[in-house]
Amino acid sequence: MAVIAGDIIQQKVDAIVNATDRSFSGGGGVDYAIHCAAGPELREECLQLNGCRKGEAKITNGYNLLARWVIHTVGPVWQGGNHGEGDILAQCYRNCLNLAEQYSIRTIAFPAISTGTFGFPTNLASRIAVTEVARFLQKNTSVEKIIFSCFGQTVYDCYLVAIQEILDS
Repeated sequence: MAVIAGDIIQQKVDAIVNATDRSFSGGGGVDYAIHCAAGPELREECLQLNGCRKGEAKITNGYNLLARWVIHTVGPVWQGGNHGEGDILAQCYRNCLNLAEQYSIRTIAFPAISTGTFGFPTNLASRIAVTEVARFLQKNTSVEKIIFSCFGQTVYDCYLVAIQEILDS
C-alpha cells in the first residue's frame, strides 16, 4: 500500500479507479480527467454498461490511458453521515478490489472516492479506504500493489495519517 501525491492518470498500473456518477457521465473531477485522457471509446463502452449503482463497481478497457483497465465506482454523496455513507464507500473499495482479483490485476490506483464534489470528509474517507484495502490484503495476494493517488496536499496528508494509524494499531 502506497500513498502518492499526483495525477491518477499518470500512474503506471494495471488499473485505475474512476470515481464516477451513476451514468458514467465524465462530467467532473477525476471522472472528467479519465474520460478526456482515455478517449471517446471509453464513453462508448460505458454506455453499454447500463449505469452503476452506489457502491457497485464495473470495469472497462483503459483505451488511451497508461492503465489497461478502468474500474468505475459510484461513491456516496455526503449527507451528514447518517445515511449509510460509510458503508457505501466501503462497498466501493471492496467491489473494486474484487474486480481487480477477478481480472488478475496486480497493480491498482485509487483516487479519494467521494471526497470531491460528493463532499465526503477526507479524513473519514481515507480511514475507510485504508481499512478496506488492509482487510483485502490480509486475505488476498493477487493484487501486489495498491496506490492511493491523492490530488492535493490535504488529501495526501489525510491518507498518510490514516495509513499510519490503521497499520500501526
